[in-house]
Amino acid sequence: MIATNPGRAAVRNRDMTAAWRHIDVALCGLVATTSILGALMIYSATRNKEASIPFIDKHIIFMVIGVAAMVAAASIDYIKLRDWARLLYVLGVLSLVGVLIPGVGSEHKGIRAWYDIGPFQIQPAEVTKVLVIIAVASYLGTSIEKLGPKQLITALVMFGVPMGLIMLQPDLGTNLVFVMIAAGMFAVAGIPMRFLVALAIVGIVGVVAILQSDTLEGYQRDRLTSFASPDAASSGAVYNTKQSQTAISLGGLTGQGYLEGEYTAGGSVPEQQTDFIFTVPGEELGFIGSSVLLALLGGIVWRVWRTAQLARDQVGRLISVGVLCLLVFHIFENVGMNLGIMPVTGIPLPFVSYGGSATISAFACMGLVLNVHMRRFS
Repeated sequence: MIATNPGRAAVRNRDMTAAWRHIDVALCGLVATTSILGALMIYSATRNKEASIPFIDKHIIFMVIGVAAMVAAASIDYIKLRDWARLLYVLGVLSLVGVLIPGVGSEHKGIRAWYDIGPFQIQPAEVTKVLVIIAVASYLGTSIEKLGPKQLITALVMFGVPMGLIMLQPDLGTNLVFVMIAAGMFAVAGIPMRFLVALAIVGIVGVVAILQSDTLEGYQRDRLTSFASPDAASSGAVYNTKQSQTAISLGGLTGQGYLEGEYTAGGSVPEQQTDFIFTVPGEELGFIGSSVLLALLGGIVWRVWRTAQLARDQVGRLISVGVLCLLVFHIFENVGMNLGIMPVTGIPLPFVSYGGSATISAFACMGLVLNVHMRRFS
């Protein structure tokens, strides 16, 4: 028979109950409202598309799993997650290795980045973003030494290994997200500015080198550069952006009405439920509706930023900042590419775009932020 300690269990239950009393209700409300609005946009974009399982049905399943992931991520004290950080990191890296193996990972448009599980696809890079944030925050936040070259190099390796594997897929867009997460976490961790500047220069040179090499597929290079030189890009590279801009312009101030969008109903915007989801509120809800959506996303960003300020320790602060940088870049890049002012990278709009891995990971990120917020007084 296994011996138990009722007193210790009672203390754990009491601590858990006390933590949940400090949950960020505002953040939960913002996430719930944005997710419901996102589901409505996905339904509008996909209701006329044929699929074995309707897109909206699968997305609702993803949302339910995401909420479960959020609750799980919030329930375990993030300080205790440090004990699991290495294992979680290794699992994330192994998942990226596995997806590169022919017959194991599936390929779509020249990118081998998914696992096929029945009618669903899992993109491990999305989940690995969350795991890397936990691992790097645990390392930098608990370092007893002054942060310098040693800590920077170690953290760079922690980011570099998954980024290298993702580049083999190849997926430059996801790696840009990792770069933004790293920059934010390094800055808050207190790594000297001269190292950050040097890192930025190396990063810029690296991106330019990748664009000039044969690492990316031709259409990927065109998508990344067409926003700056549309005349020099292939017609296919600028078509999506032009269709997106036209759909948004048709919305005007108040929109054409939900489910009444000409371009949305006609399927005129490619990848509308994922990359170009912002065109749906743009066309059907207009400037006012789109502004409401952006205000909701801005509210989420504000609550995450506020949690970073209130965090009880450096680990919690770094976790929150990592999530903050991820959110801000996703929002800025996705909306920007819909408007034609940013390159098309395939980065989804959090809580709005269709996609199982991205949806679940976004909810898990919110769980980590709730975790930090709930235990700010501990």
